[in-house]
Amino acid sequence: MRAIGHIAVNVFRESVRDKVLYSIVAFAVMLIAVSYLLAQLTAGQDLKIIKDLGLASIATFGLLMAIFIGIGLVWKEVERRSIYGLLTKPIRRWEFILGKYVGLVLTLLVNVAVMTAAFYAVLAYQGWGVDELARRAWPAPPMDPALLSAIALILVELMLVTGIALFFSTFSGPFLSAVLTLGLWVIGHFNTDLRNFENVVESRAAAWLARGLYYALPNFDTFDIKAQVVQGQHVAASYIALSVLYGMVYPALVLTGAVAIFSRRDFK
Repeated sequence: MRAIGHIAVNVFRESVRDKVLYSIVAFAVMLIAVSYLLAQLTAGQDLKIIKDLGLASIATFGLLMAIFIGIGLVWKEVERRSIYGLLTKPIRRWEFILGKYVGLVLTLLVNVAVMTAAFYAVLAYQGWGVDELARRAWPAPPMDPALLSAIALILVELMLVTGIALFFSTFSGPFLSAVLTLGLWVIGHFNTDLRNFENVVESRAAAWLARGLYYALPNFDTFDIKAQVVQGQHVAASYIALSVLYGMVYPALVLTGAVAIFSRRDFK
């Protein structure tokens, strides 16, 4: 476990030194702030727009971090040939993979926390000084704690994306890993259509194939409760708990595959 911790800390230090990462976070924070200005151009939808754009910014820029940092975690070590020195140390290959994953998750956690703080600062400013009549027209208060549930599921989704990006990086280059990860993310947001595919086709084989893909591919739509939270709709705690559980089990399976592939690679 000590080896995993050392690798995770090194990944975190390298990530926070990356200027691209700072640019992404700065742009995300700026977009969250700009959402306040855009909201002033609407009539009665100001708070909704701020929440929509804020949550979308956290999700989108978090996705960029997870993909474009995750795909280089293993590839950089191989390209710089530093992997040879690491493997001569008393570090198992599974510890190397898990350390890389934990380091990037820690990086995502810190950056999502920064964006969340900026998001809530804008919401606090929006709600400050508003009369009681206007407050009653809002479906949910500006500092709605339910927003944290949506952000928590965004973070769980990013953890899954990170695991997938790391999996592809164990056997392919950065460009192909990015394409495969992004493609799987897109498919995962339309995964529900595969479940209903049997209602639009007559072929039983095609229907069974679609159902199999539905269960095999990650269902990213499970983590998307942004619309419900913005509208002030209640999201059951049981649903959030099951989504978090799914977001923990699936990355564990993906990381198991990544460790299996990386353990068989020959770096001689």
